[in-house]
Amino acid sequence: VQLQASGGGMVQAGASLRLSCVASGRTFSNNAMGWFRQAPGKEREFVASISWSGGSTDYADSVKGRFTISRDNAKNTVYLQMNSQKPEDTAVYYCAAARGAGRTISQYAYVYWGQGTQVTVSS
Repeated sequence: VQLQASGGGMVQAGASLRLSCVASGRTFSNNAMGWFRQAPGKEREFVASISWSGGSTDYADSVKGRFTISRDNAKNTVYLQMNSQKPEDTAVYYCAAARGAGRTISQYAYVYWGQGTQVTVSS
């Protein structure tokens, strides 16, 4: 089972990026998916989650209104559209698959993790 995150890069403040996370080895169409991030010297934090159907989402306050999580179960892929980026969004972003179907902000509910993709936002 593998989660492969991609789409990171270096952008200026105010720009947009879209992260993708493709799952292989099994389907996660019945599992909630999430994005987390870890900045240098900080603990990993919740960014966004989406239920198995895509009908329910949750966001950290720091990204609400700027980031959008979505999924395409036919492609076994989850996305994170990041708009109006800020320097404080700089971090390694990780996608994860939860044990259950409902969205959740708890890292402990996620059992599969991708390798991370670096996002750097300059001012």
